Amino acid sequence: MVDIAFIGLGAMGSGMAANLAKAGYRVRAFDLVPASIEAAVTAGCVAAPSVNQAVSGADFVLTMLPTGAHVLDVYQQGEGVLAHARPDAALIDCSTISVEDARAIGEAARADGFFMCDAPVSGGVAAAAAGTLTFMVGGSAAEFEKAKPVLQAMGKAVIHAGQSGAGQAAKICNNMLLAISMIGTCEAFVLAEKLGLDAKAFYDIASQSSGQSWSMTSYAPVPGLVPSAPSNRDFNNGFAGALMLKDLRLALEATHHVGMTAALALKSEEIYSEYILKYSPSRDFSGVIDMLRNQ
Repeated sequence: MVDIAFIGLGAMGSGMAANLAKAGYRVRAFDLVPASIEAAVTAGCVAAPSVNQAVSGADFVLTMLPTGAHVLDVYQQGEGVLAHARPDAALIDCSTISVEDARAIGEAARADGFFMCDAPVSGGVAAAAAGTLTFMVGGSAAEFEKAKPVLQAMGKAVIHAGQSGAGQAAKICNNMLLAISMIGTCEAFVLAEKLGLDAKAFYDIASQSSGQSWSMTSYAPVPGLVPSAPSNRDFNNGFAGALMLKDLRLALEATHHVGMTAALALKSEEIYSEYILKYSPSRDFSGVIDMLRNQ
């Protein structure tokens, strides 16, 4: 049986680890929150008491962590992944971090002889639980092929974006687009309401017309239109506004590196910053419709 160490059992990682166990892998799961480990065990994983005990002897090490600082710490600290993973282990980081951090971790891992991929995801909590994520993978062709079967157990699409860091580049560009398009979708729904147009009628038209987008058809910010959307759960258990703001800031950081001005991304950062202050950092980012409605 193939052994996988899975580190980071938050809203996304918990579903991903569960799907790996369901696919027949032996998953040793670790998180700083004991309740998250207990939930992983219920889903078929094996509890690991520490990072080094999780990764020791594992064929693959997967990480799903909040920030680049967390990833750097878990990989490079004395009790971390690079110090305790076996020499032929394949390392896959599915966190969303900066391109520079991804490349730095990849270089450190390859210098120690490991295979390493950056493989951030798209799809949200529902897709993580359902095993229908999209993975955008950075690494060599050989590294991609090694990681691909494991990623396929958690996703509907596994796409090679290019060399080290390319997965993160694809993710931050994708989420910059998503952040902007969700605000546009929300404003369109608010305008439809104020004009007296029924939300369902507008959805039925826009979802089959030129205004169609993922924000509309997969994640509609109005309840009753897309059953899996967080709008049906009062914007709970989705993609936290604070995380969207983090990803948007990673994209803006990248624009500074390349000397680009992204006017819509800058305005979106302003809007989401205001949103999480007025509502809650953990509330789904599509809940920004409430703030726009009340302005």
